[in-house]
Amino acid sequence: MLMVKGVVKKLGSRSFGPYTFHIHHSERVAIVGPNGAGKSTLLKLLSGTHQPCAGRIVFNQRPLGEWSVQALSGHRAVLSQSNDISFALPTGVVIGLGRISRKYDPKYELIVTQAAALLEVSGLLERSIDTLSGGELARVHLARVVAQLWDVEQGFILMDEPIAAVDPGLQDQLLQTLMNFACIRGHAVIAVTHDLNHALRYFQRLILVYSSGEFASVTSGVEAKPALEHLYNVGLSCLTDEQGDLVMVPLRSHIQTKTSCIPDLGDSACGSP
Repeated sequence: MLMVKGVVKKLGSRSFGPYTFHIHHSERVAIVGPNGAGKSTLLKLLSGTHQPCAGRIVFNQRPLGEWSVQALSGHRAVLSQSNDISFALPTGVVIGLGRISRKYDPKYELIVTQAAALLEVSGLLERSIDTLSGGELARVHLARVVAQLWDVEQGFILMDEPIAAVDPGLQDQLLQTLMNFACIRGHAVIAVTHDLNHALRYFQRLILVYSSGEFASVTSGVEAKPALEHLYNVGLSCLTDEQGDLVMVPLRSHIQTKTSCIPDLGDSACGSP
């Protein structure tokens, strides 16, 4: 569905890539890596927001740069890291923004209502967006993405840290709802995340982005442990939770801390953790 071949992006003195990989219909891919490595830059390249300096990206056998914004919006939805809206719009209108590229949309009201119901925000449709909590906002913006691709198949959803500020229980609920929707419609899901356990639980493959600009692609699972340890320069312990899901936890003995620049003020009250 999406082919990335030799793609390079330069921002100032930084160079990201070259990236070469494929993403298939219905595939779930997490982009992981340290801060500043270029994860969001890669996502913007895949969305068409950034144009590569070299290489090419092909969607459905057609160069991504040849797609009009309107045509592309009928196949891909983007959830950015920041979704601030300057105006106090009703929640229903914000969800409906996912449908804005369609000149004729007879099912607009129905799809907005259905997307709101799926993300459990039906009771918020008349509320102003600036009165919602962080968790409510996350649901609303996911409903907007779902509404955009509600009536199409084999599109792709791009997300940049979509639930970072959401309570843990709600994070899993939202991710599971989104993955179920994507599976039914045949959409691929590509997401930037710092949560390794979400990456392992909900995604089939990991794209590892290094600070050097290089990347690697590995299958999501215990076999990814050595690559993740190298990526983050930290030891990881692999556990299995009571539901049988793989969990990776950083080993404290491998965490490097710096205290040499902290002045000594006398007797320390710090004990062992």
